[in-house]
Amino acid sequence: MSDAALERFRELLRYPSYSHAGAEGVEEALAGLQAALERSFPLVHVQLEREHVAGRSLLYRWRGADATRAAVLMAHQDVVAVDDPDRWTHPPFAAEIAGEGEEAAVWARGALDDKAALASTLEAVEARLAAGFVPAGDVYLAFGHDEEAGGTGAEAIVALLRERGIRPWLVIDEGGAVMDELLPGLGPTAVVGLTEKGIMNVELAVEASGGHAAIPLPDGPTAVLARAVLRLENQPEPPHLIEPVIGLLAVLGARIGGVRGWLLRHARTFQAPVARALARTSPQLAAMTRTTRAVTQLRGSSSMNVVPERASATLNVRILPGASVASALADIERVIDDPAVRVRVIDGADPAPLSPASGPAWDVIAASIGDAFPDAVVAPYVMLQASDSRHFAAISEHVYRFLPFDLRQDELEAIHGLDERIRVSTYAKAVAFFDALVGRL
Repeated sequence: MSDAALERFRELLRYPSYSHAGAEGVEEALAGLQAALERSFPLVHVQLEREHVAGRSLLYRWRGADATRAAVLMAHQDVVAVDDPDRWTHPPFAAEIAGEGEEAAVWARGALDDKAALASTLEAVEARLAAGFVPAGDVYLAFGHDEEAGGTGAEAIVALLRERGIRPWLVIDEGGAVMDELLPGLGPTAVVGLTEKGIMNVELAVEASGGHAAIPLPDGPTAVLARAVLRLENQPEPPHLIEPVIGLLAVLGARIGGVRGWLLRHARTFQAPVARALARTSPQLAAMTRTTRAVTQLRGSSSMNVVPERASATLNVRILPGASVASALADIERVIDDPAVRVRVIDGADPAPLSPASGPAWDVIAASIGDAFPDAVVAPYVMLQASDSRHFAAISEHVYRFLPFDLRQDELEAIHGLDERIRVSTYAKAVAFFDALVGRL
């Protein structure tokens, strides 16, 4: 990868392209980002058809030899908020490079989520255009502007493609990555999401007489709410295995000897004990075995000496495929088991349909992973987060979720957190992956 390619990437990272409610300067940042895209990738903007959808989302069409065959490469332009830039080791929008050799990394909000995918996709397409490459079928580049705020841009792109009768044979978006030590002792595993969890936000609310904090009454709203929260915390859903996880364990088991490897390869037969063992291994693997519930917001009195008349909490629920918004809600109500706690769905979406871990689309992704990461084994998995790709299930049965990044645990934890960064060598591999993928479309 050239120094110029790295500089193009760094320029995109300098735009604070937020999409969350209340963010300032959003239009200016997105306009600047898109002007930078035009400067950095001139052939893409001359030879491909581009249209703006839902305001700032971008849809490019690269005409191939067969207009009836379409593939979609996705990324998103927006980034999550930076709450306290002073806590970052390097300024979050300076895109500074720190470290030497293999440890050299670009530090910036959006470095992993999701501008590396955006830039590396465009680098690959620009290079193929310069070489005169014509894909076998049409290739669409779909870059939403508000994935972190619900994905209305991606929804609008899907509606437009459906109106035009486009049914892609392959869709690929952000998702799994190349992970070392997914289980202790394992080498690199490239996990490709076949589906993703559903998402639901739920309000728990308790209303009762408030009053002066000097004379508290028993069973006040905060106490009742706290008991409900603790019940949910102490009674997680029992772990169980679903098909993509069984497929993941089969791949992992093939690389592990002894009883443990044999058990993983036969996880379908021994589902209950394997699920329990998996849930104890790590929070990430545990989240693949159950619908999760996390309290993200608590609200009570606005004054320190007043017992509130209303106390509430927000639950962020990630729904395992096989369950639904309705079943997850029923489970919450069952665990709380208290009529004093009102449970209300704020918003929700069921899990995405399951794409197959076989066939032409899967084979193309797996082969391209092999080109960029020759030491990695490819395996299916369940994406734990929500992405824009869930909207594309309406027009395609082959929607996959994979980021071509070899990530360490601390890098993974920096997504949506402090000190987000990507190693320069990792970004170079992402460009290589998308070049290999584009060459097969």
